Amino acid sequence: MNEILTYTLFQSGHFNMTVTSILSLIVFVFITLILLKIIKKGIYKTDKIDIAKKYSIYSLLKYFVLVFAIIFGLQFLGFNLSVLVAGSAALLVGIGLGLQNLFSDFVSGIVLLVDSSVKVNDIIDANGLVCIVKEINLRTTTVLTRDDKYIILPNTDLTRNQIINWTHSNLSSRFEVNVGVDYSSDVSLVLQVLQEAVEQQEGVQKDPKPFIRLSDFGNSSLDFSVIFWSENVFRVENVKSEIRIRIFKLFKENNITIPFPQSVIHFDGSISDN
Repeated sequence: MNEILTYTLFQSGHFNMTVTSILSLIVFVFITLILLKIIKKGIYKTDKIDIAKKYSIYSLLKYFVLVFAIIFGLQFLGFNLSVLVAGSAALLVGIGLGLQNLFSDFVSGIVLLVDSSVKVNDIIDANGLVCIVKEINLRTTTVLTRDDKYIILPNTDLTRNQIINWTHSNLSSRFEVNVGVDYSSDVSLVLQVLQEAVEQQEGVQKDPKPFIRLSDFGNSSLDFSVIFWSENVFRVENVKSEIRIRIFKLFKENNITIPFPQSVIHFDGSISDN
């Protein structure tokens, strides 16, 4: 039995693979997987932290465990890591210089997981792209756009560039819908109709209470802004559309006109035809 366990399967220089090393590696991988399951279960079991932070903590611990597992796994197989590192130092330097962007993405991934500036389920605006964060890995972050398309972003895009995190400190955000009415309209009636339209809309928060603002005297219309708060940040464009439809219907019922842009041309009557 001892001869079988110590039987050499492959040998080359400082590398020596035996049956014992293979069995040890299998047991070690099994123990590592069990350890990761225990860690995940322990982290997700607590109610003291939110789901996004649980994901970040587990991801960091998982990568930490995997790094050590790979190191010890190579030793189980008979690799002499000191010789391996010393012999490949120059190669690693060359690879490092050639893969600076890749390493930058890895560092950015660790930063995102540690400082929680962007978390899973956050809704962000990255260079005009509004999306919800679905998964943060060491090199890339997977997001879902409003068009239901999954996009994989390098982590450096989220750490180097300016982004808007709609849900960083609060689940709800403020939005507005703009509309113009004819100058002959009853301003009090317009305010009343707009208030009714936004307060009846599903997805609009009651607190803070939505309000209406006469925002400007436009070239062809009195311009009003409907200000409201909503927790449905990711699909808020649907809420805005429904508010506009409701406003249009209420305007027709109350004979309030949305004017067309107009241009007035003045002719100088003193100029005679030749």
